[in-house]
Amino acid sequence: MMGALIAGISIGGAILFIATIGLVIIGIIRASKSGGLSGKNKQAQTEETRMIQDIYHGLTKMEERVEALETILIERKRKDFNK
Repeated sequence: MMGALIAGISIGGAILFIATIGLVIIGIIRASKSGGLSGKNKQAQTEETRMIQDIYHGLTKMEERVEALETILIERKRKDFNK
């Protein structure tokens, strides 16, 4: 009785293992055939990248403006202090 149970569990485990390996292989084959991202996904990623770059450049310009305003405020404070 105990031997039949062990044999059944072993065979079931082997079947599950083979099925899992098969599914992994099928997934790898599908991924390699599709070439990764589809055309729509590539276009969306390109647009997203462009938006992020625009935001980065805008923030860089804003940082320069803030530094210029800080300089102006510091100079005004010095003028008011020296009077």
